[in-house]
Amino acid sequence: MKTAGAPISWGVCEVPGWGQQLDRSRVLSEMAELGLTATELGPEGFLPPSPTRCRSLLEQYGLRAVGGFIPVVLHDAGLDPLPVVRAAMRAFRDGDVEVVVLAASTGGESYDDKPVLDARGWKTLLGNLRLILKNAREFGRTVTLHPHVGTMVENRDEVDRVLDGSAIPLCLDTGHLLIGGTDPGELVARAAKRIAHVHLKDVDAALAERVGAGELTYTQAVGAGIYRPLGRGDVDIAGIVAGLTRAGYRGWYVMEQDVILGPGDADPKEDVRESLAYLRRLTAGQPERGDQAGQAEGRA
Repeated sequence: MKTAGAPISWGVCEVPGWGQQLDRSRVLSEMAELGLTATELGPEGFLPPSPTRCRSLLEQYGLRAVGGFIPVVLHDAGLDPLPVVRAAMRAFRDGDVEVVVLAASTGGESYDDKPVLDARGWKTLLGNLRLILKNAREFGRTVTLHPHVGTMVENRDEVDRVLDGSAIPLCLDTGHLLIGGTDPGELVARAAKRIAHVHLKDVDAALAERVGAGELTYTQAVGAGIYRPLGRGDVDIAGIVAGLTRAGYRGWYVMEQDVILGPGDADPKEDVRESLAYLRRLTAGQPERGDQAGQAEGRA
């Protein structure tokens, strides 16, 4: 497995007021301590904007960047997403970052609500995805769309509309899909060839149901611990990895557990350590669902 980390597992997020934002030197040092050799970029400002400086900084910690999350408005006919996306693809090419992870942003700052997209909006969104894929050839980058809670592509109907109406590959985020109402294992079974990047999350299904029922906002659910170390939630991580392997998937598995940190919170590194240990167990033989990983050191 090609395993990478992500700054969001240390609570580093683009959403204003998300929580305590840890210093990048601590985050990168702890990634290296855990044996990670790759990471996603994190939000704007977390790493240097210069591709050369960013690459150099990561190399100091024995890391490389493999992808980056780019929220962009795709559904508004009055906004052209190409300048932003082309700039990201150019920076990723210059910094040797493989995967552009797009999200269909609502244009707002949080993931707690979204507007309903009409037929015109869908036509614009799908047209922009086709245009972005055409432009991606110039930069030699893999571009994916990330179904994400609180974006214009969140629930099963919206995911299916993207699959049916475009050729863009998907970033399979096991947590956001489940919270949005899509079974990630079922999506792997029917559309594995459309998956070009993976974010592995485990989820407390009871909290996910409360988000779907409108009892909790997404932000409240993250604060309540909706994301669990891999193997301690309700997502069939082992089955999903096995399904992708059977389908010939050779891309990255980015270990993500979104957290909101406050003063005095537990060290997020330990949850990451547990998740990485679980992934190591997958490489040694499929663990049972819910089988808790140990605390061993080393690489996944």
